Amino acid sequence: MNIKQFEYKPLAHFSYAIVSEGKMAVIDPERNPEQYYVFAKANNAEIVAVIETHPHADFVSSHLEIHKKTGATIYNSEKLGADYPHEYFDEGDSIPLGNITLKAINTPGHSPDSITIIATEGNKTVLFTGDTLFIGDVGRPDLREKAGNMKAKREELAEMMYETITSKFTNLPEDAVVYPAHGAGSLCGKNLSDAASSTLGNERMGNWAFKKQSKEEFIDTILDDQPFIPHYFGYDVDMNKTGAEDLKSSIEKVPFAENTTADGLIVDMRNEATFKKGHLKGSINIQAVSENAKFETWLGSIVKPKDAFTLVIDDKKNKDTLLHRVAKIGYEKLLKKVITISLENLFTSEKLDLADFKNNPDNYTIVDIRNTSEVEEGKFFDSAISHPLNELRDTADKIPTNKPIVVHCAGGYRSAAGSSILQKKMTGVTVYDLSDDVAQFKN
Repeated sequence: MNIKQFEYKPLAHFSYAIVSEGKMAVIDPERNPEQYYVFAKANNAEIVAVIETHPHADFVSSHLEIHKKTGATIYNSEKLGADYPHEYFDEGDSIPLGNITLKAINTPGHSPDSITIIATEGNKTVLFTGDTLFIGDVGRPDLREKAGNMKAKREELAEMMYETITSKFTNLPEDAVVYPAHGAGSLCGKNLSDAASSTLGNERMGNWAFKKQSKEEFIDTILDDQPFIPHYFGYDVDMNKTGAEDLKSSIEKVPFAENTTADGLIVDMRNEATFKKGHLKGSINIQAVSENAKFETWLGSIVKPKDAFTLVIDDKKNKDTLLHRVAKIGYEKLLKKVITISLENLFTSEKLDLADFKNNPDNYTIVDIRNTSEVEEGKFFDSAISHPLNELRDTADKIPTNKPIVVHCAGGYRSAAGSSILQKKMTGVTVYDLSDDVAQFKN
């Protein structure tokens, strides 16, 4: 059984290719399908199947594009209600793939339409669990109250997950390999392991969801302290249900201009030092200066699907890379244009007098933009007021403006975005970014 795991680190997403006897299936593919074509060619394989374990909330899938290019059949649960050409793949159904048999079991809980794929060859069993079973956790049940063809309340889905975990994996072998769709850093669960795979036996021993507990205890645990839900999650569920436009043709529609200006909502992806030295008025600084930066997550948490925006990039040579990143969550559809800016008539950000802040913290309004769960674990400043970054554009008007404002997060990345949001929203008050100097105030 030849299995390849592909990882997209900024979204902590795993997708898979499985090959046997010259036939290949792709499972939960990301937006850019090129890597699957390369793997198929390297293995002299034909892509004959694309399987979606559910309509994903946190990334846009390329299942429809792969189907159109290769003729591969798309398989998913009948409960998904997909609007693209597909065949149902539910409990009792199977797909032959060379010497491998792929079977489906319906495993609702993260979503009503979730399936787990069981691949068997001889005495070897592999489970592709999507967002149902993670390493160390299970998928969150609170994402489908407002999105998707089949809506369900979180309590209903939590109960479904309990039934899934207590009944659907019971007759599968201990040595079955577990391959999830996400790892640590994903917002599709709350306590995901750094591990990229496990065995069902190990999960039965170490995953909290498999421990002996009542249904009520299970539901209380799974509903407690789930991460925030980014604005883009429902948008991506709906896009994946319909099937996204081909990546290349979609990003080619976005205009590009050099050394120009813009108005309206502007996202500037440059590093914070460069941004603070000069940026277009009202820009929001969501940094994408490293391959692993959580640019996509924060873009989709700050910018809403109804918002049209301009993207400021650092250099023309990086345009395609940045467009690909925006397209990972389908936001190229919101882009008015991509631009570089000239160095004239730019606005600068004020630099905080760190010594004065240390000596006179009461002279400042301190805004903590970390997630609610982080704040509950402990504050860095007793007087800080909590305004999570994903809500900040909507809650900024509740922040007092009678003192200079200092924005902080846990490490500096998010506060660059948070301080720029407040600089855009507020007049008559100076907003400072504590940035990575926050490390000096941690206990």
